[in-house]
Amino acid sequence: MAALKLLGILIVVIGFALKWDSILTIMAAAVVTALIAGMDPLTFLQTLGKSFISNRNMLITVVVFLLTGTLERNGLKEAARGVMAKVKNATAGLVFGIYGVFRVIFAAFNVSFGGVAGFVKPVVMPMAEAADERGDHKISRRHREELKAMASGMENVAWFFGQVLFVGTSGMLLVQSTMADLGYTVELPQLAAIQIPVAIVAVAVTTVYYALIDRRLTKSDARQLEAEAAAGTKGDE
Repeated sequence: MAALKLLGILIVVIGFALKWDSILTIMAAAVVTALIAGMDPLTFLQTLGKSFISNRNMLITVVVFLLTGTLERNGLKEAARGVMAKVKNATAGLVFGIYGVFRVIFAAFNVSFGGVAGFVKPVVMPMAEAADERGDHKISRRHREELKAMASGMENVAWFFGQVLFVGTSGMLLVQSTMADLGYTVELPQLAAIQIPVAIVAVAVTTVYYALIDRRLTKSDARQLEAEAAAGTKGDE
């Protein structure tokens, strides 16, 4: 009976492994866990609603998703592409680098742009694609997928190293308390000052690395497009 209590976790693992719908998988695991615990439907819904409302971040996420979806439907991606069409000699690597700089600066003040779903996908990605698709140049499917990975990677790097520059984060408080337990008294501004060069180096190295990858992918687009076209032709046959 004790092992049955872990059935919900097993459902989540299997669902993610088989790439089922994430929300349906989590809800199924929650329902199964509630049934095993002997929770009646009314209590389950009350607990679920209370947990959802008490977590303000989830509510903010819902608002961001609705706003982003509305903007995308009304031409947000096209507007982002239009901006990049006016910038000469721009590349996806340059776009990611500029975004990383602004991201780490705003993260230092604990200001979020909405993350991958709220800003990177509808704004940064179209700008990066437009930067590489200049003139008659077309990017391959592999190149496009790599751009998605690099855009998400820059978001993670800039946010991870930038948020600890804000003295009010839980991470900074944890480091301060840990240092105090070891006998070292440090102030939060001191910790933030030490983190500044680390954040700068992290964003700079990531920018150079992504610029080199983007340049290599751009050079191989023609060959990759031919390979993809050939593979599609064989698949049709």
